[in-house]
Amino acid sequence: MNDTGIIKTPSVRDQVSPEEWQARVDLAACYRLVNHYGMDEMVANHISVRVPGEPGRFLLNPYGLLYDQMTASCFVKVDEEGHKLFDPTGLGANKAGFVIHSAVHMARHDVDCVIHTHSLAGMAVSAMECGLLPIAQSAMRFTDIGYHEFEGPALNLDERARLVADLGDREVMILRNHGLLVTGTSIAEAFNNLFRLERACQLQVMTLSCNTPLRMPSREVVAQTNRLFKPTGERRRGLLEWPALLRRLDGIDPSYRD
Repeated sequence: MNDTGIIKTPSVRDQVSPEEWQARVDLAACYRLVNHYGMDEMVANHISVRVPGEPGRFLLNPYGLLYDQMTASCFVKVDEEGHKLFDPTGLGANKAGFVIHSAVHMARHDVDCVIHTHSLAGMAVSAMECGLLPIAQSAMRFTDIGYHEFEGPALNLDERARLVADLGDREVMILRNHGLLVTGTSIAEAFNNLFRLERACQLQVMTLSCNTPLRMPSREVVAQTNRLFKPTGERRRGLLEWPALLRRLDGIDPSYRD
């Protein structure tokens, strides 16, 4: 096992339901994968998931651990009012993370997982007046994107209403001068959405840096491509890839399962 400085939190497997334990394992895996693909920013940013069978409660990262140090037993359980219900590490949760994630979980009952990042490519696109461009099919996966104006660090609860209004019923949102926010009906789907959106942002930054005229596809082709890529009840994006991603993590460091 790789030594990543993981705090040896005693296992909480016997203190939670089997469904919550599985959510914790998948959540820890998601944090490790965000780190693996270079989308994290030290202890900042957050990934949250609803607690199965416990309405109004969700899991957040303890404030002070790096993404590659997350384990299934470390997560803080909070409710929509911000009360800490279970904090195995004693580190608590970041307030800005609570504001952003509670807003989405309270308003979008179809959403199970929310991811917010400050990746370089995501922040770069967040500052571009044009927003995300349909440069290639990777970007055409997202043509209906919410945009939320920057209000400073998300510490005020009254910003939650504006966050959810700008997100609407969309899967993803770009936080202007800030970063990216994605949702999913599962952790696997949310990670897939983040991976695809991040790649689209990286592509845009690379393409615009070439300083050459762009050849853009027609609106009709963009719309058709988007329809083909949209998730359906039969094919939720990310579910096919998730087991393979877990096998990759198991080969690197399986301690996320602890």
